[in-house]
Amino acid sequence: MTGSGRAGAGLRGVDVGVDDLIGLRFRAQRLELSVARRARRSLVGAHGSRFRGRGMEFAESRIYQPGDDVRSIDWRVTARTGRPHTKLFQEERERPVILVVDLGASMFFGTRTAYKSVVAAEAAALVAWAAMRGGDRVGALVAGRSAHMELEPQSGRRGVLRVLRALAALCHRPDEDEEQRIRLSESLVRARHVARPGSLIVVISDFYDLDEEAVGSLSRLRQHNDMLACWIHDRLEIEPPPPGRYTVSDGWQTATLDSVGAHARQRYRESFRAEHERLRATLGRLAIAWLPIATGDDVAEALRRGAAPEARP
Repeated sequence: MTGSGRAGAGLRGVDVGVDDLIGLRFRAQRLELSVARRARRSLVGAHGSRFRGRGMEFAESRIYQPGDDVRSIDWRVTARTGRPHTKLFQEERERPVILVVDLGASMFFGTRTAYKSVVAAEAAALVAWAAMRGGDRVGALVAGRSAHMELEPQSGRRGVLRVLRALAALCHRPDEDEEQRIRLSESLVRARHVARPGSLIVVISDFYDLDEEAVGSLSRLRQHNDMLACWIHDRLEIEPPPPGRYTVSDGWQTATLDSVGAHARQRYRESFRAEHERLRATLGRLAIAWLPIATGDDVAEALRRGAAPEARP
């Protein structure tokens, strides 16, 4: 079954096709990529620097001068000459927009309207269409459970369609090969090689795989790029279901979810609250704008607002 990509409506279901994602083009007409700037204002402790607006292409290195941005120091030239040098950049007409989309096993879940994987694909497609309309180039790193697609930024409709095909190809039920699992940290390492200074990097994930290596890559990416993290989640991950014993399965293994006792329900909420606060604190410390999007939300509207209503444990 594929999602219903109707004009004026979001996607639904457990799967998505290229035609569904193409149909979202009209929903992106009122979406501006300054969404990241607006979401950034809500960060506690976020830096006050402005978004660069367009990509910057390396031009040359020169002797460091007081007032230069220390993040632009050319360490290779500095080491070779023994004198601090800084990199100079020239403005590009097109800014690269890099989508890092997590379609790992935990994303194939949802209790309202659509799987998290479908919501992630919808958010990515909307950003891609908005970037094209703004004259920016679009690239992507899309990671399924054991497959990965890396697309260099490209301008125009052709660039967007490449991204949509990658999303549709990997937005399917994950296979069983746990040994070949692709972690979020791997995608972020690859993004560091693809992104040029001044890029806008949009990471779309449930961030269950946010380990120390991934945090380190986020920090390095943030030094020279603007970033937005779209946190995809489901209401059942926040609040346990009504008291009862539920049989749950990931397609291969089956377990029982016991939500009868008050103690079990409280532990459920506290577990989510801990992960939620860890993610907020990490992104806040890195000054990365974040955008909570739940299954059942109007994804286009959430992106337009710049910050969806924050889920509360």
